[in-house]
Amino acid sequence: MEHVEVAVIGGGQSGLAAAHALAQQGRAPVILEASDRAAGSWPRYYDSLTLFSPARFSALPGMPIGGDPDRYPHRDEVVAYLAAYADRLQVDIRTGRRVAAVAANGGGFTVELEGGECLAARAVVAATGSFGRPFRPALPGLESFAGQVLHAADYRDPAPFAGKRVVVVGAGNSAVQIAAELARVSRTRLATRAPVKFARQQLLGRDLHFWLTRTGLDAAPLGRLLRTPPAQPVLDDGRHRVALDAGDPDRRPMFRSLDGEKVTWADGAVEAVDALILATGYRPNLPYLAGFDGALDISDRPRHRGGASLAHPGLAFVGLEWQRSLSSNSLRGVGRDAARAARRLTAFLGRT
Repeated sequence: MEHVEVAVIGGGQSGLAAAHALAQQGRAPVILEASDRAAGSWPRYYDSLTLFSPARFSALPGMPIGGDPDRYPHRDEVVAYLAAYADRLQVDIRTGRRVAAVAANGGGFTVELEGGECLAARAVVAATGSFGRPFRPALPGLESFAGQVLHAADYRDPAPFAGKRVVVVGAGNSAVQIAAELARVSRTRLATRAPVKFARQQLLGRDLHFWLTRTGLDAAPLGRLLRTPPAQPVLDDGRHRVALDAGDPDRRPMFRSLDGEKVTWADGAVEAVDALILATGYRPNLPYLAGFDGALDISDRPRHRGGASLAHPGLAFVGLEWQRSLSSNSLRGVGRDAARAARRLTAFLGRT
């Protein structure tokens, strides 16, 4: 069995930030990435996605995003940036290595890969994000709906829905963006449990992230105070609010039920629908810890405080939503949590 110092599971933004922080501490991380490149879930996001934060506030530690720092980079720019970041890291990155299970092994861990290969690691960083585990709520009648059902994770562009009747479920940034672009080619409804909350992207001539950074709110360690992460408002330059006010897309209260090809709305109206797109978020994607005693709770959520496992001192999490702060699972904020995890693991490795 090969022995490594720290196994970093996941080669997206969280895993890359963790590996950078560990290398800064003099450690030798090995990144295990399931796909064929170290870019995480970014290559699979929908085609029109752009960052909600400007380039100057969207970089990982040690390498800014080039070009105009005030622009909002496109998905493909982020993919290219992460690939360049990985190349500059000078750490051991192994692609095509999907982790099947993690188990205790004396004072360390056994990391089992699909295919049977095993590594012995003194410490482990779980940095697989959440994109691989889309959340699909139990909507009334969903099992009997005869139309197409897909999660936003599987949505790419509006072309396949041209001329169709589409309902998008959700009130977050992705839901509103997807519904707005679908409305150009289809009859689109946006179903939400409450009115969509907007936040202005620009305040006093500055992007909102400037103010979040300047006031310290972006990095404030509020995560440990929250039992349930609050819903994030939709960051908007005004276009999406105008579109919703004009009914394009048409925002409606959540429907009562689905039946066959029909949807029954809260007001009793019934109409036919061709497709349902669930922009309903994600949950931590940690199946390899399912059998690891104490690592997860009964809901398969990590048991941690600020990213440090409550059950295993050599196990750390990076990239969880509200792990410590508002920005914990973002490009701009994951580096802070990664540095904290690296310092803790370095201290742990020193003791053992």
